[in-house]
Amino acid sequence: MHRFISLLAVGMLAASPLLSQHAGHEASAASAPVAGEPPHLTYGWAPPVEDRMKFNYVFIDRLEFSSGDAPDALTLDAEGWYGGDRDKFWWKAEGSEQLAGPSAGEAEVQALYSRLVAPFWNFQTGARYDRIWGSGSDRDRSFLVLGFEGLAPYWFELEPAVFVSEDGDISARLSATYDALLTQRLILQPRLDVNAAAQDVPAFGVGRGLNNIELGLRLRYEIRREFAPYVGVTWVRQLGDTADLARAAGDPVADLRFVVGLRLWW
Repeated sequence: MHRFISLLAVGMLAASPLLSQHAGHEASAASAPVAGEPPHLTYGWAPPVEDRMKFNYVFIDRLEFSSGDAPDALTLDAEGWYGGDRDKFWWKAEGSEQLAGPSAGEAEVQALYSRLVAPFWNFQTGARYDRIWGSGSDRDRSFLVLGFEGLAPYWFELEPAVFVSEDGDISARLSATYDALLTQRLILQPRLDVNAAAQDVPAFGVGRGLNNIELGLRLRYEIRREFAPYVGVTWVRQLGDTADLARAAGDPVADLRFVVGLRLWW
């Protein structure tokens, strides 16, 4: 009896590696991925994070009435995008309409492809279309756009861009803003816009060199983050050859304006 038990024990010890190997084969077969089935379903992993979702955004930075040395005007400055984390279709629209006297104004629209190239920075390229109407014949022109938009250190929002017109005229623009939080809802925003051109384009009142500089200061109160009325002041100064063209046309070279408006986004 003791000999039988000893032989049985030896037999079980000898067979255990084979049983373990067979069980491993069965486990591997059971966990093998099924054709066409996502791995997280086969292996019981947590579902992957969806990082290809598309979103849209509309931002009206300035919807404002302004009054100053030149006739009163209504201004719109808006932009928005549709896309994912890296690639977006981006649009921008800016324009102003004179409210007093004969109808006059200008408008600019951009349609851009935007690519995230660094944290908080997008490279943008596409097309821009300008139109001016008022005294004389209406004028328009188109541009190729190359630029960036992003957040610089110390929370400065910058938009440098270069434009090449259909006639080969080259111009550039830099826009910069900064939000200074006086309270969680009361925010003071200084703004700087600078334009320059490589060629004279008298039909559009543009001279070679620095064209103009615009300084603005707006104080807004965010009733909600998406809805904020504001008041402020802006100062525009034409420079160099552009100032000479403005004088020849009888337009003011400098203009101090008081503004009131709304800032919206959704």
